[in-house]
Amino acid sequence: MAEKDTYKTIETSPEPTLFKDKNSKFFGYAFPVKTEEDVKTHLDLLKKEHHSARHWCYAYQLGTETIAYRANDDGEPSNSAGMPIYGQIQSFEVTNILIVVVRYFGGVKLGVGGLINAYKTSAQLTLEASKIIKKTINIDYLISFDYKNMNTVMRIIKEKKLKIIHQKLEMDCQITISVRKKDSASIFDIFNHLYEIKIKAL
Repeated sequence: MAEKDTYKTIETSPEPTLFKDKNSKFFGYAFPVKTEEDVKTHLDLLKKEHHSARHWCYAYQLGTETIAYRANDDGEPSNSAGMPIYGQIQSFEVTNILIVVVRYFGGVKLGVGGLINAYKTSAQLTLEASKIIKKTINIDYLISFDYKNMNTVMRIIKEKKLKIIHQKLEMDCQITISVRKKDSASIFDIFNHLYEIKIKAL
């Protein structure tokens, strides 16, 4: 089996979705996130926006190879909110995503089964409203060389259609390239075998 070098995520946040059950309202939000700091920022903003809501339950997943995730019930019965939301993240196979379901209590208790269904449905509606995109897992390399070797380096970058993220072209040059994971070893070897040119993974 070839090593997996793509992942699915969302590009932008969709419009919030609304699911109602016995007068309770569940607003679903999805955000593309890269760090726990991003997660915190979105949660803080939602709590300000929905300051009179009762619960802000959420789940997120970060990473492409090493996965970090968290599911939070925010005061709802254990595993009745965060895990059903996280289950939808898993079934849509997306990562680098935060899903928050904001609940306004409508005065009628839903019971654990009702809550699981409401949070799961809300997360599902939100993911269905999101534009899911496929991205490649890339490895970034720093190539260091003298100015006189510029043509050699640039020729390979052009031939192999490599993406330059950053370049500093002075007497000693540095170029950072982003290479799709499945091609990374062969690209590394090409540069590594060149005289006077150094390459290292970032």
